[in-house]
Amino acid sequence: MIALSLAEIAEVVGGQTHDIPDPSVQVTGPVVRDSREAGPGSLFVAFAGERVDGHDFAAAVVEGGAVAVLGTRPVGVPAIVVDDVQNALGALARHVVRRLGATLVALTGSAGKTSTKDLIAQVLRRKAPTVFTPGSLNNEIGLPLTALSATEETRFLVLEMGARGIGHIRYLAGLTPPKVGLVLNVGSAHIGEFGGREQIAQAKGELVEALPEDGTAILNADDPYVRAMASRTKAKVIFFGESGEADVRAENVRLTDTGQPSFRLHTPSGASDVTMRLYGEHHVSNALAAAAVAHELGMSADEIAVALSEAGSLSRWRMEVTERPDGVTVVNDAYNANPESMRAALRALAAIGKGRRTWAVLGKMAELGDEALAEHDAVGRLAVRLNVSKLVAVGGREAAWLQLGAYNEGSWGEESVHVSDAQAAVDLLRSELRPGDVVLVKASRSVGLESVAQALMETGAEGEVSAR
Repeated sequence: MIALSLAEIAEVVGGQTHDIPDPSVQVTGPVVRDSREAGPGSLFVAFAGERVDGHDFAAAVVEGGAVAVLGTRPVGVPAIVVDDVQNALGALARHVVRRLGATLVALTGSAGKTSTKDLIAQVLRRKAPTVFTPGSLNNEIGLPLTALSATEETRFLVLEMGARGIGHIRYLAGLTPPKVGLVLNVGSAHIGEFGGREQIAQAKGELVEALPEDGTAILNADDPYVRAMASRTKAKVIFFGESGEADVRAENVRLTDTGQPSFRLHTPSGASDVTMRLYGEHHVSNALAAAAVAHELGMSADEIAVALSEAGSLSRWRMEVTERPDGVTVVNDAYNANPESMRAALRALAAIGKGRRTWAVLGKMAELGDEALAEHDAVGRLAVRLNVSKLVAVGGREAAWLQLGAYNEGSWGEESVHVSDAQAAVDLLRSELRPGDVVLVKASRSVGLESVAQALMETGAEGEVSAR
């Protein structure tokens, strides 16, 4: 974080200082909420959770070098006490962002946010120092913590914004007002909580509503819900997509023999060829979004193409492809799942496994509300249409729906199987996998299917991660 005195922080957050002998002492290190990450010069933010109370670690973090604690009660060591820690954290982030000389890029969407954010960061940091959201810390706590990790040297701050309801994006954009706002898509993720796609579009569009007149809205021309958001912003609008009308678009899209997308990138100032290290055609749209952001911020088509071609996945369990010594390929996409990302992963599996036996180990997609049955049924059917060799549906009711969809699409005999849990899936795979097979593992985060991928990689012992 940029250096701030405890007195200034207290004023910004409207807090009271306790046990601080010298309020002019500055916070020069990171702002953290995990006591294990606190170190010299840091500010420890103490949240009181149901099972763990951060205030209990106050003495230890100060002994370890933290300058002070931001909490809701005095703790016997230097502290700034506020009524609401989350609100205080947001206020501090807003204050710091205003002082930064960085261009703030924010993005949202139903699917692909983290992968696209990672691509944007890898492209922009070739031009100037860039800070970006680690993993998927895109909520009211993770976003301000990321913003506070920026320094005086930061020139681009790339923030992922998540939402589970109307007003969430508006709140986040209020904390860290973006200059460039990117909306990827409107899909089915969390549709059970939103109530419908129209509500999701309303929520995602709050990002472009927050942009200033001299800002830029970057919108997906291929998604009608997103394209319509152009009328909701006073900022300049740039479209990306495979549509011929898009300002930043792709031509000659194809997949390599190993399932990696290749295409001709067109921007308003030139064109260049891209062959990605990532797997799956769905990354073309993510790459175009990143290219649109980078071009708007002054990078040439050639610079962007090189950066996209060399970029990898920075966040774990997202299309991680591991080759085992015995020739089995494990595709770990177990971080999360929604209908759109399930379909993209299955298509990637079909591309990677062309001419080989393919396995789709799939589990529940959460928070789909009334659409849960239809969406799980559709994914099961798609696995059959893509000629996936075997579907392993893991879990309870939703897994049964996946298998039912496969049955109804014409999968009989042993082409699909329903197992109760991750261990049962591991046992099945260990007994039936053969050299050359390709295994996709994917479900919502709560299912924990990453344990299946991990077990398969441990079975392969000394496998080498070929792309991340």
